[in-house]
Amino acid sequence: MADFNSFNLLAPILSAVEKQGYKVPTPIQEQAIPHLLEGKDLLGIAQTGTGKTAAFALPILNRLSKTRVKTRPGRVRTLILTPTRELASQIEANFQTYGVGSRISSKVIFGGVGYRPQIQAMSRGVDVLVATPGRLLDLMNDGHVRYDQLEVFVLDEADRMLDMGFIRDIEKVIAKLPKVKQTLLFSATMPTGIAKLATGLLKDPVKVEVTPQATTVEKIDQKVHFVEKSNKILLLKSILKNRSLKSVLVFTRTKHGADRVVKQLAKESISAAAIHGNKSQGARERALGNFRSGMVRVLVATDIAARGIDVPHVSHVINFDLPFEPESYVHRIGRTARAGREGVAIAFCDNEERKLLKDIEKFIRCKVPIDVDHEYHGVAARVPARGQVLRNPTDKKKADSRRSKKRPARNSRKKAPSRAQTSASCN
Repeated sequence: MADFNSFNLLAPILSAVEKQGYKVPTPIQEQAIPHLLEGKDLLGIAQTGTGKTAAFALPILNRLSKTRVKTRPGRVRTLILTPTRELASQIEANFQTYGVGSRISSKVIFGGVGYRPQIQAMSRGVDVLVATPGRLLDLMNDGHVRYDQLEVFVLDEADRMLDMGFIRDIEKVIAKLPKVKQTLLFSATMPTGIAKLATGLLKDPVKVEVTPQATTVEKIDQKVHFVEKSNKILLLKSILKNRSLKSVLVFTRTKHGADRVVKQLAKESISAAAIHGNKSQGARERALGNFRSGMVRVLVATDIAARGIDVPHVSHVINFDLPFEPESYVHRIGRTARAGREGVAIAFCDNEERKLLKDIEKFIRCKVPIDVDHEYHGVAARVPARGQVLRNPTDKKKADSRRSKKRPARNSRKKAPSRAQTSASCN
């Protein structure tokens, strides 16, 4: 197996990697870095938590350091587009970490904060610019960002960009970029829209796929709780009474829903904070910082923030509301089991969400095991179909009891599926 020394990176970059405690490259790093050092275009299909940022940051820093060029005012040598402010900030922070001692300048640009500091930063020129599409277009239209010195373009989390409706903005940015450049496109999934974009954007790309499409991380223990909608908050409070759950990420469908959950948890003295699009950038950064440090035990988020949350120690992800898009389920639960750790993903499912659960199971190609061992297991539940798992030895009796209430007595003696018949489950 390769190590970082085998990539022949410059000494300052290798030193920075060693200080971070990196020993062996992750699969995407091992496969992508050699091609990127050769200047090839790349299509990377990788889930979150796979070491993707270092896979493109290290070769970019190596390239920019080897060819020292003075960046003129308003110019950039590398542009990285990301869907959210949090992700943009984290990528730029990684460039600073990996690039310490290399004298490569970096800057992050996103909305929700003042223009003037960003305009001033661009007036000096920057080697690496990490940006979200909206604010970048504003600065481009005002003449503050130009691309005649651009060498590398990275489109990160491309499928999330598509989900969030950024495709038009992305196309406007791409139209202004020089034809001769190295281009990298990363995506966790490959829907039709992204495949089409990649075909037009990349030239003879190398394809690196480190996990099968539409699959979930193997180290995540997935389960679903059937529960009435009105009982979801009670079930969440019941789960969080277990103090061993020290770092829990909860996803809601709406911003107001996230705020309501935080208020309800506060009544039980459960420390929680919300992060979503209506929060100011300062509030979002404080909430994320407090969650990272452990001051806040529960972070409640909407999908707009899902890909920007990079907290290695998240132990549990709870889908308070199931997402409309199956891909979002994969990205949500990908916030746990990072950096080789294990994690738990719990989905709440009410009657109205059963179709969403079915779509998710079709997308991830497995049945999510059912957990009936909770006091709010309501009429939304159904006896598990073949391929789903009841979670403990008493579950069979519970299933038989529910079945006897719903069916004539002559059918009550039928047995629930045995564990030998449920090999198609996710775990």
